[in-house]
Amino acid sequence: MTNAASTLISYVKFPLHLLLQSLNVFFWGVLIIGLGLLKFVVRIQPAIGTMNILAGKMEKAFGLCSIKLIKLFNNIHWDIEIDDSINKEHWYLLIANHICWLDIVLIMSLSVGRFPPPKFFLKKELIWIPFIGLGAWALDMPFMQRYSKQFLQKKPQLKGKDIEATRESCRKFKQTPTTVVNFVEGSRCTPAKQQQKNSPFKHLLPAKAGGISFTLGAMGEQFTHLLDATIAYPQNTHSVMVDLLKGDLTQVVIKVQAKEISPSLIGNYADDEKYRQQFQAWLNNIWQEKDIVLEEIQNVAK
Repeated sequence: MTNAASTLISYVKFPLHLLLQSLNVFFWGVLIIGLGLLKFVVRIQPAIGTMNILAGKMEKAFGLCSIKLIKLFNNIHWDIEIDDSINKEHWYLLIANHICWLDIVLIMSLSVGRFPPPKFFLKKELIWIPFIGLGAWALDMPFMQRYSKQFLQKKPQLKGKDIEATRESCRKFKQTPTTVVNFVEGSRCTPAKQQQKNSPFKHLLPAKAGGISFTLGAMGEQFTHLLDATIAYPQNTHSVMVDLLKGDLTQVVIKVQAKEISPSLIGNYADDEKYRQQFQAWLNNIWQEKDIVLEEIQNVAK
């Protein structure tokens, strides 16, 4: 096939794939939002529990449909390694690096038959994205509102509100096995953001410890393990989503390792300086190891 023909096929694939992925979001989004509104009206706890289970199944179905479309349009080599000790009857806190939207779909589809439905910590602004925002609300995803030190100096009455919101979100997860997911970089990793944040890592942004420390404070004793997920698209490092939609995504690597949660990881991050430093050092160590793994993945792909 000539380069011109290949390019033409790619540009035909792009709008078709985008349309089908959008329809997938729309279809499952409408069903999940409808169920969420029903939960909001029906205040009977057993019924809410049943609807939560059904919503979790719909979430997984969305992820599986999205992955099937991705496989239809792309010839991908899948390199997946998951710790054998992980199962769907336990509670997990999953942390991962964040590259693009595909990370979320991967974790959703990967959970099927392996670990409980994932609940992603999301930025509060994302609730306004059509279908996705309300769908996440219906699935009880935690929406985070972080306040800077400068903002709290102006409005000290809001101090601790973000922590309490995290704890309130986590309380919803105590009844049913759940995987709480936090992209601890706080944003998608790009070269521009790495430079802006003066990142000490080659493939990552600096990890933010506050969100997962608050989650551990609220649910730490209930989590069976911490799941450390490393995600890479080593042959499509510049524009993963564009390559995905064009049918040019060639390799997906995801490794999930279970780690013990030491009692020393549970503490008061907001007010205990010694604990805060220890917790950040622990997370930085995980991030240093992840950066090395990502470098090895990249070198193998060359």
